[in-house]
Amino acid sequence: MAYVVITSENFEAEVLKSEKPVLVDFWATWCGPCRMIAPIVEQIADENEDIKVCKVDVDDQPELTSSFGIQSIPTLIVFKNGEIVNKAVGARSKEDILAMVK
Repeated sequence: MAYVVITSENFEAEVLKSEKPVLVDFWATWCGPCRMIAPIVEQIADENEDIKVCKVDVDDQPELTSSFGIQSIPTLIVFKNGEIVNKAVGARSKEDILAMVK
């Protein structure tokens, strides 16, 4: 498993202080589109050492979810140097997700 599971406790260290661009996937187990893109997100994590991939379960992390105004899932947010640089809601292709990060 090449992605990092994010909680309120490790968010700052893993995402905001990361040297690499970070792709954060806000998802839930009951979400069909989330399950659809999960293998793609995991593939990106496995194939791209220059990108850190993180997942936030919205049911387990309600404070983190609301602090980013997540209304719909899946929501993908890209952070660079602790700042949000890109955001997308809904299922995306591998190419679209990679384009968000690059």
